[in-house]
Amino acid sequence: MKCARPRRILDARSQSRFLRRGCEATKTLRLLTSVFVAALLFCFLKPAPTPVVAADQPPAARETLRVGMWTLWHDHDLTLTPTGPKEFTLLQTCERCAAEVLHAPATIHAQKDGLNFSTAGKTVSSREIRLSGPVTLTAHGETVTLHDPVDLTAHAGVLVIVVTLPVENYVERVVASESGPGDSLESLKALAIVVRSFALHEAHGHADYDLCDSTHCQLLHWSGSGDRRGAAHAATLATAGETLWFHGQRALAYFGKDCGGRTASPDEIWPRAKLLPYLPSQPDPFCTRQGAREWAPQITRSDLTAALAAHGLAKPGWQNLSVARRGASGRAVTLQLDHTEISAEDFQLAVGESLGWNKVPSTWFEVSRQGDTFAFHGRGWGHGVGLCQKGAAAMAAQGRTTREILAQYFPGAEAADESTGRAWQSFAGDGFVLESLDGGDAGFLPDLNRARAEASGRSGLHASTPFTVRAFPSTPAFRQATLAAGWVAAFTEGNWIGAQPLRTLAARQLLADTMRHEFLHALVEREAGSKAPLWLREGLVEAWSEAAPTKTPSARPKLTVDQINAALAHSASEDESEAAHRAAAWYAAQLLARYGRAQVLDWLRSDVPASVVVALGQR
Repeated sequence: MKCARPRRILDARSQSRFLRRGCEATKTLRLLTSVFVAALLFCFLKPAPTPVVAADQPPAARETLRVGMWTLWHDHDLTLTPTGPKEFTLLQTCERCAAEVLHAPATIHAQKDGLNFSTAGKTVSSREIRLSGPVTLTAHGETVTLHDPVDLTAHAGVLVIVVTLPVENYVERVVASESGPGDSLESLKALAIVVRSFALHEAHGHADYDLCDSTHCQLLHWSGSGDRRGAAHAATLATAGETLWFHGQRALAYFGKDCGGRTASPDEIWPRAKLLPYLPSQPDPFCTRQGAREWAPQITRSDLTAALAAHGLAKPGWQNLSVARRGASGRAVTLQLDHTEISAEDFQLAVGESLGWNKVPSTWFEVSRQGDTFAFHGRGWGHGVGLCQKGAAAMAAQGRTTREILAQYFPGAEAADESTGRAWQSFAGDGFVLESLDGGDAGFLPDLNRARAEASGRSGLHASTPFTVRAFPSTPAFRQATLAAGWVAAFTEGNWIGAQPLRTLAARQLLADTMRHEFLHALVEREAGSKAPLWLREGLVEAWSEAAPTKTPSARPKLTVDQINAALAHSASEDESEAAHRAAAWYAAQLLARYGRAQVLDWLRSDVPASVVVALGQR
């Protein structure tokens, strides 16, 4: 992710002075102010969602979520390592205790309901430990570096680790963890909306945190899914703040890996769930377009007995197992175990937790006894309620849009803004599409058209496909979606531009300059090759944002291009970022003046020769 100066909303002269979203220093400073929540109890989780009836008065939109970390590991010990040297890990051992800097590695051991904290040869006891700033956590052989607030407590000798994540950061991590190589942008956008809806629209039964990181809620890999993170980020950003709504009410949303050709209604899977018109059991021809996935494991009675006994479903000695009742989709709802009926979902979870999730991956199965072995034959993977990821990926591959995917799996529901319930409207501009909740924003299309034309005219760059400009209805909505600070006027990543309310920018006479600057960012990033240096990309935007881009400043900066790149990527302060952008603009303006725009654009697509960089630095 690039790190460049966003447009500032304070005054026209100093609009471009601050870090963009993605700069870890800015993110750290912002997250230091997040609210820490103390943990109370630890609960052992089973990996399946437990839906509840939506409340009559749904909760207001949230900025952060408290997520249980490593919840299935039941760790007793944890190692903390400060990242340093420019970034600091702050530590508190009680709510009112002064924060101290963690200077050296430390270990934390769970002792009943308390913690033993050891560092530099000293050990102290505490009920909780709160961390802010970047820190590296190591347990059970896994190491993760976080920049988010972490709250540590213990229960019955087991660590309870709670991470406070911005909602959009959480969604991005889950989409990266839950998606697969068959997904493309439209299916990922649909998944992001469902993930966000699931996280925000119901309680999940945890006393210590809002959601866990296992499939009991939604799977979240803290250190993995790197190959999926970029695509997940794009999908999350494009749908920022959107959730599912049905007839003016927030909707419950679920997803599964493979419905097997027919989705399930919630009451087939969870006894406490009620029928919902937007979650019917219905055929899914997209899931089976290339054939249905079937499975046929055999499990011994002794293995089944151990699994069922471990979960309190049956005592040893039972003999026969059969399907007692099926739901509308054909999935088993209850099983007959001799003379006792048990939940098919509880049975599947017991087998999955004890013997592996590939044994009985869904409740859509037949079962027969063969001596002392039970043969299962089934299809699908997961509960089958709501969005089928396999079907959604197939729909996207056929050119179906996010809206069409959601309509297939949640008929009658639609994506809308989480805060207001209003649907986003689209207005076509010259080389871009404007998205807004306010139909009156269409009146700004002429201003945006001029800014878009000026960006192409100054840079000589053109785009064959339109950009997306999303105008948020308020400063808080913009900040929550992009994680940018409130004084940042707009933010660009790839083909997507997010902006504060257009009326606000226009009233402060910032609309034209801001949008021209952001269109330049979008054009430059589209044209830039994989080896194009950050200083060149950012410098060209800064240079072309001026009225006379080939007029070179006389004062040569003290920073080298390597120092500029480092400061642009990880500025520790506003002043450092400003100096780096000024220096990048100087180098870019020098290149334009000496070699011309055509040559500089060739270097943007490839790389600037080292000899040219050296020559510039010696002038």
